[in-house]
Amino acid sequence: MATATLTHTAALSRLGHALSDETRTRILLALREAPAYPSDLADALGVSRQVMSNQLACLRGCGLVEAIPDGRRTWYRLADAHLAPALNDLLQLVLAVDPTCCDGACTCA
Repeated sequence: MATATLTHTAALSRLGHALSDETRTRILLALREAPAYPSDLADALGVSRQVMSNQLACLRGCGLVEAIPDGRRTWYRLADAHLAPALNDLLQLVLAVDPTCCDGACTCA
């Protein structure tokens, strides 16, 4: 097994930050299926275009999605081909969560 480097740690931290928000998680899951325009993503996820713009900016900053100019519009896709299978693998995990824990005040210990 390879030893984790600071680069690996930083990358996992960025992914964790991205997945810590439900809207960003839903965007990543949608983009693993196919690239999309922000307006289509906003409509599909039921969020405002401003919220979508802010969340896509965050995901771009994390290096997880990339913007592709298309005339006067821009569409988005996952920035790396390894991300879709990784998200699929994460979806296969089964987590047992105490419903009284991690309710936003996260005091899990």
